[in-house]
Amino acid sequence: MVKVFLDTCVLYPPILRNLLLGLADAGLFDPLWSESVAAEWLHVTARKKSPGAPQALARMLQRWPDAVTPAGEPEAFDLPDAADRHVLAGAVAGGADILMTLNLRDFPIRSMDPFGIRLCAPDAFVMELWLQHPQPIEEQVAQLWDGLEGRALRNAMKRARLPRLAKALEQG
Repeated sequence: MVKVFLDTCVLYPPILRNLLLGLADAGLFDPLWSESVAAEWLHVTARKKSPGAPQALARMLQRWPDAVTPAGEPEAFDLPDAADRHVLAGAVAGGADILMTLNLRDFPIRSMDPFGIRLCAPDAFVMELWLQHPQPIEEQVAQLWDGLEGRALRNAMKRARLPRLAKALEQG
């Protein structure tokens, strides 16, 4: 099973997190995160006055008790933004196959290649899964965007930063 390290930016907003964790729960990948990513996520949600993150994290820890990776050695990595070093360190320490983030520019290929970690945005990752396993993707989308279809669903998914998947499902 592919191990996917989830950056803070894919854990917040909640709709994207719920989609990804629903797909992990369906057995399509193993999610990983570090304590520093969890702390950063909780800080962001507190700052934005978005309730529910502590409870969501507790559920995640209960469902995937082995998902929390060691901290690794952030200072060993050279990234454009030093604040992102902990993300790559956690991915490396956890043996991730993929680092999922919305901040692709912050993780240059030269920094990822030595560790065999592929960088992927959520939309591209979920599109790949949909091409291989359409039913669980479509079920999760229907559950999260209950009652939406056509253009309304596509627009909602675009706001959730899933434009390619939205277009594919609308045409599909």
